[in-house]
Amino acid sequence: MCRYIVAISGASGSAYGLSVIKGLADAGHEVIITASREGILIMKDETGVDISGGKNAAGIISDKLKTDKKLIMFYPEDDLHAPISSGSFETAGMVIAPCSMKTLSGVANGYANNLIERAADVVLKERRILVLIPRETPLSAIHLENMLKLARLGVHILPAMPGFYNRPNTVQDMIDNIAGRALDILGIDNNLYKRWG
Repeated sequence: MCRYIVAISGASGSAYGLSVIKGLADAGHEVIITASREGILIMKDETGVDISGGKNAAGIISDKLKTDKKLIMFYPEDDLHAPISSGSFETAGMVIAPCSMKTLSGVANGYANNLIERAADVVLKERRILVLIPRETPLSAIHLENMLKLARLGVHILPAMPGFYNRPNTVQDMIDNIAGRALDILGIDNNLYKRWG
């Protein structure tokens, strides 16, 4: 069992983050979740998962995803005393899903203004696996330059571009395609999507 961080920032696509969380927990790994205020509001709008009250966020997410409650923890974005703020707190990697362009810029430039950006900064400095699932279209040159900067640092940029070779039947199939690819990068066996061949 390993420990992973999943962050949900303020972009459309929180379902990607929830699918990654479920995949990690179902594989028996601890998942530490953080979310921006905007991410929490968008998640409620898009998925019906409401953790805006701040209490029992881990339990609410665990119940929604039908995962083991002991494997899920949650820290709000302004809790810079959370364990994931320190490099001495061991994690195996981090996924930001979805990753807003604001968050991507903060990570690319070492801004560390909130727990998401600080945790990503820690993952980078400790040379752990960092996966960003950016959600924006079209992309500006600034977005692309920030992604290139991070890719050159070893960050995995996984745009939310689901494949159609597997003939998805539902929106969840398309979401799981991207979440499964993120889990692949982390080295987590999964069957969230149909593989080629």
